[in-house]
Amino acid sequence: MPERQMIDMSPTTSTTDLAGLREQIRGRTLHPGDEGFAEACSGWLLTVEHHPAVVVLAADADDVAAAVRFAARTGRPVAVQSTGHGKSVPADGAVFIATERLRELSVDPGARTARIGAGLSWGEAVAAAAEHGLAPLCGSSGQVGVMGYLTGGGLPLTARTYGFAAGHVRALDVVTADGLLRTVSPTREPDLFWAVRGGKSNFGVVVAAEIDLLPLRTVYGGELWYPGEDPRHAAHVLGSYLAWAGEQPEEMSSSVTLMRLPDAPQLPEEFRGRSFVQIRVVHTGGEEQGARLVEPLRALGPEKDTCAALPYTQITEIYRDPKNPVSVHLRGALLRELDDEAVKELVSFIDPANPAGPFPGMELRHLGGALDRPPARPHAVSTQGAAFHLWLRMPAPAGRAEEARTAADEVLERLGRWDTGAMLPGFLFDHDSAPERVRRAYTEADYQRLATLKAAYDPHQLFRVNHNIPPSAHATS
Repeated sequence: MPERQMIDMSPTTSTTDLAGLREQIRGRTLHPGDEGFAEACSGWLLTVEHHPAVVVLAADADDVAAAVRFAARTGRPVAVQSTGHGKSVPADGAVFIATERLRELSVDPGARTARIGAGLSWGEAVAAAAEHGLAPLCGSSGQVGVMGYLTGGGLPLTARTYGFAAGHVRALDVVTADGLLRTVSPTREPDLFWAVRGGKSNFGVVVAAEIDLLPLRTVYGGELWYPGEDPRHAAHVLGSYLAWAGEQPEEMSSSVTLMRLPDAPQLPEEFRGRSFVQIRVVHTGGEEQGARLVEPLRALGPEKDTCAALPYTQITEIYRDPKNPVSVHLRGALLRELDDEAVKELVSFIDPANPAGPFPGMELRHLGGALDRPPARPHAVSTQGAAFHLWLRMPAPAGRAEEARTAADEVLERLGRWDTGAMLPGFLFDHDSAPERVRRAYTEADYQRLATLKAAYDPHQLFRVNHNIPPSAHATS
């Protein structure tokens, strides 16, 4: 990425102010040039760089509240980060709150609930719940932070069975722009409770969550890999999957990924320069039923088949998301039902006969089922009736970021006939930070309600280092 200048301190943020902040913090404050500053600002996604004025390594909720009050007093925005999987808008000049030390974790097996601090990842929550034969609704990576996932709505691997993870949140502890720590729930400030689950970081810093746990010890799941070099065969597999997915009960959640790999020495030899159609399945019913439902996919002749009964603690291994930081350009879209023409268009992206690079990973997650029903605890996220979620991951190494963006634009343009125009708030990244694109992540009624609540809880836009929802007085019509 191009070299950027460090942000100078604002005149309103004096040395005395910063010393006063240190005195209020049980954790640590770091400033540009301090040891550990750059590491604290880094995260899993490398395509976005943060250059805040100060980093607060919060030790508890009181530290978070003190940092928010300091930001309000000095006229700086607030940014918050745990793992950095959701990095999207540079936190330049901000008060940057790192929540990784908020590591509260307790399970109540009788109530089937867990209380989770903002510094925890899903892998840790899954392991703790599994000790009691219970499971939270996690996504595809055990390294993703719990709070960013929940405030984005949370699309779990078992989404068709249980819906969005946001619908299984019981209460949240959130520090709002006035520096107050509030516990919100269906009975305590229910409007704010609704807004935070889907409205991302627009309404405050979530420091802890109480969530439902499910009596789910095992799932039937795995991957099926099919060769994709022959476009006709790839189209047959993809079309067969789409027909199969449309017939599945809600206990079956699945996705299909189209990928074309470079002929690179760092890849295993059997993958170099090849294309694949990869189907992943997660079934919440019994092993026998899961195996029976997957049989039509096995009949297509996969090169690799890992489908089997798995302990819930291994559910994220089905997707094997990267564990180390990556430089990729990420985009999402919600698609309607896909026909033969869509199949032909999708397969063309992994055809080896096409010009080389960049090499896309294109995942289609099957929606519907419980996602289409009103949740018991309403929230600000929905599929808006879409059939599939498209997730693009375009490699963006140094010097080729613009090439990756252009390639993603081309993919979305060519799939425009099937694009509903909507998006999921949990899959918004740098390209989607423009207000008109953020608005597409919500129904119009939900967006207007969010903008109204933004005006009530954060009228001065303290929380704007995000996919911003302006207060209603400033929202464009």
